[in-house]
Amino acid sequence: MIDVTEVLKAINNPIRLDILHWLKHPSVNFEVAEQLVDADIEGVCVSIIQEKAQLSQSTISSYLTTLQRAQLVTSKRIGPWTYYQRNEVQISAFLAQLNQQL
Repeated sequence: MIDVTEVLKAINNPIRLDILHWLKHPSVNFEVAEQLVDADIEGVCVSIIQEKAQLSQSTISSYLTTLQRAQLVTSKRIGPWTYYQRNEVQISAFLAQLNQQL
């Protein structure tokens, strides 16, 4: 079961919420031509997320860790890079659970 409180804390930040929104359609929202993998399949490299958000890498890494702890995103290492994508199953579960609690 998803921790609704943890998710609400994670999305209670405009940039983290933006990141989730951007990751919904990565090839539309990011300049992913620089990536070696398909963003819609593998996710978006943290450096590309950082570039779009215009924040430091440590801040973006912290934000992504928070989103991952809340199970809203997943990460995958490919070579030296880490790619992030939305966890649609958990997002749907959160929305369903939230709907039941309201």
